[in-house]
Order: sequence, then structure tokens, then C-alpha cells
Amino acid sequence: METVQCAIRVKPMRRGAIEAFLSAIAAGNPTPETELTHATPFQLLVAVVLSAQATDRSVNRVTKTLFERAPDAASMQALGVEGIAACIRSIGLWQAKARNVAALAGLLLERHGGEVPGTRDALEALPGVGRKTANVVLNEVFGQATMAVDTHIFRLGNRTGLAPGATPRAVEDALLRRVPKHMLKPAHLWLILHGRYVCKARMPECWRCAGAGLCNYGAKTPAPG
Repeated sequence: METVQCAIRVKPMRRGAIEAFLSAIAAGNPTPETELTHATPFQLLVAVVLSAQATDRSVNRVTKTLFERAPDAASMQALGVEGIAACIRSIGLWQAKARNVAALAGLLLERHGGEVPGTRDALEALPGVGRKTANVVLNEVFGQATMAVDTHIFRLGNRTGLAPGATPRAVEDALLRRVPKHMLKPAHLWLILHGRYVCKARMPECWRCAGAGLCNYGAKTPAPG
């Protein structure tokens, strides 16, 4: 995940169009999955912590080795800051992330028997875990209808009019109010993936967006050629 950037804001999408828009962009991927490679809730938590200001692809490259050496909280704590750092040097902020992951593993062992807790307060009490990371874990691991607003969701919420807001929290709150309840759980990944591969930052590929007719972005990009 990347840091949140500014986005163009347009008038809010009609509530009646929101379900149709989400259905359109989800048509080819009805049961989306995160692109962060993981085998356990602990590994997902670590991967999301590492993904701050880094791409999922770059995180997957470093966690391949990291998780081979330390697949769980006990082995991660044993690996220690230096061992973790040696595995993740190619991603941004690797020194701080190594310290956070080592401390996180220790606190999981101390407070939760090495398991990932299922409450926001307990997650956000862990080093390196903020609201966005907690939302990812609560959504992916515990099936909660949360919205982790990264740069993609922030941009898409404002650009399309789906959930305009000046801050990530404002967009998150708007999405939770406006998205139909039965779509909230998968909508998190539908929006991330749509923003990553179609509604791109520099030039949205509107010509291949199935929901373009429902989107309030005025300067739609025509098909090339």
C-alpha cells in the first residue's frame, strides 16, 4: 500500500447508482483476494505493516525469505531486529519496519499467545499498526466490514463521487455510510484493485471501466488510438 495522495473531487454519486457501480467493477472478480502473499493471519499482519510506502509486489519479494525464516510470532521474535532487517532492506523505511515487526511479534506473544487479536484497540496497540493496517486485518482475517483507505480508495472515492472526503477518515466514514451493507466486506478489495489497475492516478483507463457510465468524473479518458 502507498501513502494517501490528494485527489480530484466531484459531486457525490447518487446512492441509487452505488450498488450498480460496485457490481460493475466487481463483475470479473466477485470474490477478491489481497495481493499480499501470506499463509496465516500473523503473516498478513506483518505484510501489511511492511507495505507502508511500498508496493505489494516489493513486499512479496522480501516476505518470501522473511516468512521462510520466521513464519510465526515466536520465530520472528527470535530472528530479531537485525535478522528481520537483513530480509527487508530493499523496501522503504526498512529500519523502522524491522524494529516494529520485532516488537510486534514480542507483544503478540506477551499479550495474545502469539495470535493476531480480533479487535481494533488490540491491533492498534501493536507497533507499526495504525487504523489502515487494523482495517485490513479486521476485513481479511475476521470478516468485518471495514474500509482501509489507501491512496487508491482515497483517489477513487473522490474522483468518482462514490465517497468524497478531504481526509482518509472522511472517505472511510462516507464509504461505510453509502455502500450497501451486503457489499461492504468485498468492496474494500474491489475498490483497491480497481484503483490500482483501472482508475489509475495519472491517467484513469476509463475506456475499460465497466462502471464508467455511473461515475461522476467529468474528464473521462478516451480509448487510445
